Parts: sequence; structure tokens; C-alpha cells
Amino acid sequence: MIAFIPGFLASLGLIVAIGAQNAFVIRQGLTKKHVLLVVAICAAADATLITLGIAGLGAVIAGLPWLLEGARLFGVLYLTWFGIQSLRAAAKNESMDAAGKQEVSRGKVIAAVLGFTFLNPHVYLDTVILLGSIGNQFGENRWFFALGAALASATWFFGIGFGARAASGLMSKPIFWRVLDTVIAAVMFSIAGWLLFAKL
Repeated sequence: MIAFIPGFLASLGLIVAIGAQNAFVIRQGLTKKHVLLVVAICAAADATLITLGIAGLGAVIAGLPWLLEGARLFGVLYLTWFGIQSLRAAAKNESMDAAGKQEVSRGKVIAAVLGFTFLNPHVYLDTVILLGSIGNQFGENRWFFALGAALASATWFFGIGFGARAASGLMSKPIFWRVLDTVIAAVMFSIAGWLLFAKL
């Protein structure tokens, strides 16, 4: 428990901020479309990256700045594209009802969540490098730290995904979806701008 609890709290502290990935999970929860698939991918991706960090990949990535730079540029383009798509959706009243008149394919949902997960260089900084570095301080108990960190990630994603799904019945008015997609667009553009101009 001396490693498990710090792992849980450290991971939770890093992922609770509403970023692009969290915004997408919340939106999928509200639409009730492929919620389990989305949260499972997010949780599995984090668990995998945390495990790789504990296993020592963080040191390798830290020595390859071009890899993070490439992810940063792809992330800027992807987030900007998704922000534009969100603005277009907000402008189309007919596509914004809670019943979901426009069905989004499973493949597109998978591509989107993988993009938000792996095209953001900070996911590697947070999970692989930062959590990996902290976890390795616990020596032979580092895998308990990894378990706690992975459990925190899964708890968060399942919580916001299915929490939003449970609340979706209260949010059936088209104006809500206009506002939500406008906010999501703002989040995407803000993160894209931050990635573009901030130094890693």
C-alpha cells in the first residue's frame, strides 16, 4: 500500500484536468455512443504507457526529443482539425439532439480516441516519464505503484464516461449541444495553441 496509494493519487492528479481526451470522453458519454469502448481504450492506453514507464521506457523517450517534437506537431494539427469539426457541429442544429440523429461509426470513434491519446506529447511526459520516474523510486514495489496509477486512470475514465451518460437525459435540448461543442472547440484550440507555442 505504501506504493499503491501514491501511484493512485499521482495518476489521478495528472489526469483530472479537462483536456482534449477528457472532453471527448465526456461528449461520448453524453451521446451514449460507444461509451464502454472509449473508456476502455483510454484506461488500457494509460495502463500500457504507465507500465512501459515503470519498465524504463521513460529514460529512452527523454533521450529522443525529436519523437516528442513530432508528436507535438501532429497533436497541433489533429486538435485544430477536431476543433473545426466541433464548431461545424455546433452550427448544425439538426445534428445536436441527444438522440444522436447522426450515427458515428465505431471506427471513427476509435480513431478519434487514439488520436487524442497518442498525438499529445504530454501523455508521454505524464505517464511514461513522470509516473515512470516516480514509480521507480519505490524499487521492488514499483509495480504496486503502477497498479495504483492504472487503477486511478480507469476509475477516472469510467467515472466521467458513464457519469456523463447517466446525466444525458437532463441535457436533451439542442442548445446544450451547441454550447458543449463550442466549449469543446475552445478546449481543442487552446490546447493546440499551447502545444504550438509552449516549449516542452
